[in-house]
Amino acid sequence: MPVALISVHDKAGVAEFSAELSARGFELMATGGTAAVLRSAGLPVTEASDYTGAAELIGGRVKTLHPRIHAGILYKRGSASHEDEVARNGVKAIDIVVVNLYPFEAGIAAGASEDELIELIDIGGVALTRAAAKNWEDVAIVTSSSQYATVVEELRNGGHVANATRREFAKIAFALTAAYDSAIARHFGAGFPEKRVVEVLEKVQELRYGENPHQRGALYAASGVGAGPSVSGMRQLQGKEMSYNNFLDSSFALKLALEDWGSECSCSILKHANACGGATGKTPVEAYAKALACDPTSAFGGIVSFNRPLDASAAGAIAERFFEVVIAPGFEPQAIEVLSEKKNLRVLDASNFFAAPRQKEVEYRSILGGVLVQESDCCEEGELSFPTKVKPSGGQVAAMEFALKYVKHCVSNAIVLAVSGQAIGFGIGQTSRVDSVRIAVERARKNGFEVAGSSMASEAFFPFRDAIDSAADAGVAAIIQPGGSIRDGEVVAACNERGIAMAFSGHRHFRH
Repeated sequence: MPVALISVHDKAGVAEFSAELSARGFELMATGGTAAVLRSAGLPVTEASDYTGAAELIGGRVKTLHPRIHAGILYKRGSASHEDEVARNGVKAIDIVVVNLYPFEAGIAAGASEDELIELIDIGGVALTRAAAKNWEDVAIVTSSSQYATVVEELRNGGHVANATRREFAKIAFALTAAYDSAIARHFGAGFPEKRVVEVLEKVQELRYGENPHQRGALYAASGVGAGPSVSGMRQLQGKEMSYNNFLDSSFALKLALEDWGSECSCSILKHANACGGATGKTPVEAYAKALACDPTSAFGGIVSFNRPLDASAAGAIAERFFEVVIAPGFEPQAIEVLSEKKNLRVLDASNFFAAPRQKEVEYRSILGGVLVQESDCCEEGELSFPTKVKPSGGQVAAMEFALKYVKHCVSNAIVLAVSGQAIGFGIGQTSRVDSVRIAVERARKNGFEVAGSSMASEAFFPFRDAIDSAADAGVAAIIQPGGSIRDGEVVAACNERGIAMAFSGHRHFRH
């Protein structure tokens, strides 16, 4: 008689599934709690402790860690030596193992104490899962109630669980135990341990392709406790399927929306992972109009993000142009109605990420043969210092701090020109900082802005005075930078010579 060993923490549906197994000639063997559930359902069941002759020990910490259990799972059917050993030792062949693990991550989420979490580290369940997965050619390992229907259907139709299904279930089981151990390791191994356990990633969807049509792609989401804001966690209300590049750009757009904009409504417009427009206003439509004015040409086909729910007025303005994605923490019904006319426009609701303050997260970037790991760049800027003779006005400080919020989200070397609550020029991704200044000035003037009197932010220090002179020639009145160059004295002297106010922020914001 075939045997099914059942030991589950989550007992939803297990009685019904076990009844199907019993009806198809399986002997049911189960651990104490599971056996009680099956017995209550009127099913014949053998307790694992009765089979092994060893009672459950130390408060249930030891239940299935017994040679008769694991030999019955692991022995190779058809091997003469294995068959002889199991016969001599009275070992039953176990053909199906049904296990789900103690909910360790759920315990963290629920605020369990350290002692409670220790008790949620599954030992026997993991051992059963790995043993059955290792011997998948002979044993079916069932680790989720979502698999019950597949097992029942295959038993009904063919009398056994198909070879391909057993292999697929084994693959899922090994991924499950790896993820489980990763969650435990992350809990005990904060910071940068010698052996880094990368976050567990769960596939959300296949993508049509990656960055380019000849590259395969898929979206994975960080799972478990501590996962912060994520593009995959936003709710798509309408539009075409998101592409690889849509997800990438939307990630940066969401980060900008989550900056601290105070009581103002912010609007950011991005293209190719860089901002090309940004502003604040009293209403979404005001912020959008100012952001778009920065560079309406580059905005074509871009992504728009807001930090306030979108109303019909802003939706109407957005619908007049071509954008790929719109992101906001909620949409008024009239706004959805307006945007629905743009059937391909992807509309993403990010409401669930705006309630809690941003926390430092861990970021990964793949390189050839390895992974770079760092904390996210979401530090508090702290007090500014003003090394120049000319001190900035309150309005200039506000404009500099506004520009700083944008420059740290742009690819280095980066320069942002701004006036009160509005970016007017971006110089991004150049190999020299002076070129970034020139490009920012050119773009501002091209789009009708007066650079004279504006403020400028640089995400890193100035290695030479040439960028200061270029900014001064254009009429820039105030500059914010982190400071820290061996030529800071020369740069400050250039500002004094040209009558520019300068602020040191103390924090560099490279983004490569």
